[in-house]
Amino acid sequence: MSRPASTPASPPVYLLPGWQNSDPEHWQSRWERELGHCRIEQSDWDWPRRGDWMARLDEVLLNDARLLQTPALLVAHSLGCQLVASWAEHSRHTARVAGALLVAPPDTEREDMPPQLHNWRPIRRSRLPFPAIAVVSSDDPFCAPERAAQMAADWGAQLVLAGPRGHLNTASGLGSWPEGQALLAELS
Repeated sequence: MSRPASTPASPPVYLLPGWQNSDPEHWQSRWERELGHCRIEQSDWDWPRRGDWMARLDEVLLNDARLLQTPALLVAHSLGCQLVASWAEHSRHTARVAGALLVAPPDTEREDMPPQLHNWRPIRRSRLPFPAIAVVSSDDPFCAPERAAQMAADWGAQLVLAGPRGHLNTASGLGSWPEGQALLAELS
């Protein structure tokens, strides 16, 4: 009698919001409610410290025993993209991540960035040690598309051009953003 083939478990999905967190109608918040994905909280959403947030990501990933069998997927929006790049450059635990969806990476090196984000300079540009997809809008108010495309290239991420969709947030009218869910499925 043959045994049924085992199916791999679905990878856990961790949401990494941007500066000031994702509001209740943001697609990340909808994914958390509708799909059961887990948001990684931090101590101060208004004054995010890069090192503190990197340590928090390491802590969450190290405490999830499921990741020994099935690495996680990271879904980052805005400053969360910069977190993934910074974390991946310094962490010794990147094997716990199978891939990352990086949405609307901001240009934290711009002169008009709020002072709360100055500790996110310089942008980390090392190639990510896992597959990634970067979704970029042509009219993102926080990053010129050329700069976002260069970050994606530096990170080794597949670039997806979303057209004129703003910062790919609640104001963009994405709802539950099924296109983003389809991109995430490509990484699993």
